[in-house]
Amino acid sequence: MSAAAPGTSKAAQSDVAAKKKKGPGALATAYLVIYNVVMTAGWLVIAVGLVRAYLARGSYHGLYYSIEKPLKFFQTGALLEILHCAVGIVPSSVVLTGFQVLSRVFLTWAITHSVREVQSEDSVLLFVTAWTVTEIIRYSFYTFSLLNHLPYLIKWARYTFFIVLYPMGVTGELLTIYAALPYVQKTGLYSITLPNKYNFSFDYYAFLIVVMLSYIPLFPQLYFHMIRQRKKVLGHAEDYSKVE
Repeated sequence: MSAAAPGTSKAAQSDVAAKKKKGPGALATAYLVIYNVVMTAGWLVIAVGLVRAYLARGSYHGLYYSIEKPLKFFQTGALLEILHCAVGIVPSSVVLTGFQVLSRVFLTWAITHSVREVQSEDSVLLFVTAWTVTEIIRYSFYTFSLLNHLPYLIKWARYTFFIVLYPMGVTGELLTIYAALPYVQKTGLYSITLPNKYNFSFDYYAFLIVVMLSYIPLFPQLYFHMIRQRKKVLGHAEDYSKVE
């Protein structure tokens, strides 16, 4: 291939680079802003619900019941994020986004909803609290980023709070799945036994154990990926502040 002509300006090259990095169109941007505002508001409703229930009861036990419906609604609404990646209006990995969203939807419906005995477990409040704070920050971050007016405080929170919230959420999730195991084994929930006309069997109890074991290789990868992202995003800002 021939080299670029000497007269090619840097401005022209930057225009080409800008086109490659071009974000979603105006209509898609408007939709994404609305979506993220709605999701931010939804998780704020959950946060307020938790606080009000705690103040009314004077105890953190059983707070899940006070936010059960909005939690199911807005966590399930996150499934749209997979679609956003799939159609290309959000430049994120479909696989990574799908894993993160589906794991939470799975815990919401296939564990907490399906095994009602675990709903009063403290571990449920642990991951719900972690999810709530995380999502309020995350959706706020996306909203302001789309509007090109991202406050540094929100950016800092997005790449800092996860240091505590990720382990907190994972701990709550694992403890909740563990608490569900005896009930799943006793009732045979979602399990399929032989013989049947499809000659197929499925042990939901064993499946949940595999799910728990999958956290061992997956969580460190996601966690340290965010650590690297934090250094990349906040490192420049910290260097700039030192120069100032």
